[in-house]
Amino acid sequence: MVGVFPLDIADAIIVSLMALGLMGLALQHSPHLITNIIFPLGAIASLALAATGFWALGEPVSHTVLPLGLPGLPLHLSLDPLSAFFLILLGGASFGVSIFSAGYFKSMPGNTLGLLCLEYHLFLASMALVLLADDAYMFMVAWETMALSSYFLVTTDHHVPDIRKAGFLYLLIAHVGAIAILLSFGVMQGGHGIGAYTFAAMREAHLSAFWASVAFLLALFGFGAKAGLLPLHVWLPEAHPAAPSPVSALMSGIMLKTAIYGILRVTFDLLANSLNGQQWWWGVLALALGLITAIFGVMFAAVQGDMKRLLAYSSIENIGLLLVGIGLAIIFHVYGKDTLAALSLTATLYHSLNHAFFKSLLFVGTGSILHATGERNMGRMGGLIRQMPWVAVLMLVGVLSISGLPPFNGFVSEWLLLQAFLLSPGLPNSYINMLIPVAAGVIALAAALAAYVMVKFYGVIFLGQTRGEVREHAHDAGIRERIGLSWLALACVVLGLAPVYVVRQLDLVTQILVGKGLGNATPGWLFLAPVDMERASYSPVFFLLAVLGVMLVTALVVHYFYHGRLRRGPAWDCGYPEQTSRMQDTAEGFGQPIRRIFEPFFRIESELPGAFDAHPRYHGRSEDRLWYALYLPIKRITEKLSSWASLLQHGRIHLYLTYTFVTLLVLLAFV
Repeated sequence: MVGVFPLDIADAIIVSLMALGLMGLALQHSPHLITNIIFPLGAIASLALAATGFWALGEPVSHTVLPLGLPGLPLHLSLDPLSAFFLILLGGASFGVSIFSAGYFKSMPGNTLGLLCLEYHLFLASMALVLLADDAYMFMVAWETMALSSYFLVTTDHHVPDIRKAGFLYLLIAHVGAIAILLSFGVMQGGHGIGAYTFAAMREAHLSAFWASVAFLLALFGFGAKAGLLPLHVWLPEAHPAAPSPVSALMSGIMLKTAIYGILRVTFDLLANSLNGQQWWWGVLALALGLITAIFGVMFAAVQGDMKRLLAYSSIENIGLLLVGIGLAIIFHVYGKDTLAALSLTATLYHSLNHAFFKSLLFVGTGSILHATGERNMGRMGGLIRQMPWVAVLMLVGVLSISGLPPFNGFVSEWLLLQAFLLSPGLPNSYINMLIPVAAGVIALAAALAAYVMVKFYGVIFLGQTRGEVREHAHDAGIRERIGLSWLALACVVLGLAPVYVVRQLDLVTQILVGKGLGNATPGWLFLAPVDMERASYSPVFFLLAVLGVMLVTALVVHYFYHGRLRRGPAWDCGYPEQTSRMQDTAEGFGQPIRRIFEPFFRIESELPGAFDAHPRYHGRSEDRLWYALYLPIKRITEKLSSWASLLQHGRIHLYLTYTFVTLLVLLAFV
C-alpha cells in the first residue's frame, strides 16, 4: 500500500483544486474571499502537488482505477517518475503564479472573478490529470478539459473582438491537435479490442516499423500543435497576449510542457518496443523541426514591440530547444549511445523545469507592469525601475536566467544541451554526423539572439527615461505579487546553484526512459560533469564566488586607492545639453538590425515619413509569412466550401423533403 499512497494524495489534491474552483464560483458575490482565501488555498494545493511529485520520484510506480467512466471503459491513473517530475514542475510554478494571482485579480468584478476562479483551478486540475492518465480515454478527457478551460481563460475579456479571434484560433488548433493525438492512440491500440486502450496494453504491443512511425508522426503533430512547433505556432503569439498575465504564465510555463510530456511518454514509453535503429529519422525530424522553431521564435521575438508578444515568441524558441533535445536523445538511443541519450534527456527535462519558472516569472512581471501602466507597448515605457524597483530587480533574475547567463538556471540546461552535441561520437550515419555540428552552431546562435532579445526587453522597459507622458500613477507590485515573483525568482537561483542535486533526481526519470543516468559521472556536489570530469565540468558555486570576489576586490581598490579623489557629475549625454527620451533607442530601433539581417523571413509593412511632412510618422510591422502562405489560403478555401454548402439551406420545407426523397432513392439503388 505504501507505493500507492503518493498517487492517492495526488488524486485528493486534484479533487481539492476542483472543489476550490466551485467554491470560487459560489462566492462570486464576495470577491475579497476569492482573492484572500480561494487563491491562497489553491497555491497551497499546488505546493502539496509538487511535494507529492517529489515524494513519488523515488517510489515504485503506482496505479489505480477510478470508479468512473463508461461501461467497459474505466479510468486508469498512474504515477511514475516521469509523471512525478512534471507534477513537481506544475506544482512548483503554479504556487508562485497563484500567490501572485491573489493580488493581481483583487480589482476584478465579482461575477467575472468567480467564473475565472473556476476555470483557473479546473485548468490546474486538468493539467495534473493529463500527467497521471494511464489510458487513452482518461488522457483525452483530461486533455480536452485542459483545452476548454484554458480557452475560457484566454477569452476572459471576451467583449474585445481581437481576444475572441485569438481564442477561436487557439481552440481550433488545439482540437486539430487533439484529433491527431486520438488517432495516434488508435494506431497504438492496433484494433485489439476495447481492453487495449490502456497504456499498459500499448507498451506490450509490437507495431511494425510503418505503423510505429505513423503513431509517432501523429503524436508529434498533435502535441506539436499544443506546444507551438512550426508551422502550428500561430495561435501562441495571439493567445498569450490576449489572456490575463497569470494565465499566460500558466499556459507558457506549464501547459506547453504537457505537450513535451506527451512526446516523451509516447516516444520513450508507449513506443519503446518499436524504437530501434530503423527509426533514426524520428530523431532527425524532431531535431530539424526544433532548430527551425527555435530560430524562428527568437527572430520574431527580436522585432516585437509588444512585451507579451515578445515573451510568446520567446516561448516558441524555448520549445524548439526542448524538441532539439528530444530529437538528439532519439538519435543517440536508437544507436545504442544511451549515456548521451540520458544527457540529452537530462538537458531537456532540466530546461523544461527552468523554463516553467523563468517564463512564469517574466509573464507575471509583465502583468505587474501592465497593471501599473496600462500599456503593453514597450515603446511607451522606459525608466520604470524608479517607480517599480521590486518588479525590476526580480524580473532581472528572470531575464538573466532566460538569457542563459551563469550562475542562473537557464545556463545549466543550455550548457548540458551543448555538451550533448560536443561530446557526441561518430555515429554510423554520415548525414547525421554532418547535421550535428551544424545543429550545435544553430543552438549557439539561438542562445545569443535570446540574450539580445532580453537586453532589449529589460532595457527598453526599465532603463532610461520615461517615454511619452510621465506615469505618475505607476506603482510597484503589492505584497502578494511580490511574494509570487520572489518565489519564482528564488527557484531560478536555486536551480542554477544546485545542478548536481537536480541532475541526480532527473536520473530517476532518464533511467526509466533510456535505462541510463548521469549521477555516476558526478562524484561530489560542487562540480557538474555531464560524462566525466576530464571531458567537461561546471561549478556554479565557484563561479558565483569568483564574481563576488571580483566585485569585492574592485570595491576595496576603489575605496583605498581612489578615496577622496572621486568627483561626481552628470553623465555624458553625447554632447547634447538636454537629453530627452526621444534620443533613446526604441523597441523598434533595437530590433532593426535583426529585421534587416533576416528580412526574407518577415513580411514587412512600413510607413516612412516624407521630406516635407509637417507631422512625420514612422510605422513598421513584421508579420509571419507562414500565416499568409499557409493559413489564409486554408481560410479562403473553407469559406468557399461553406458558401457552397449554404446553397442547400433555403429554409423551404419542400426542398428539404426533396433532399430526403433523393437520399432514400440513392440508398435503395446501392443497398
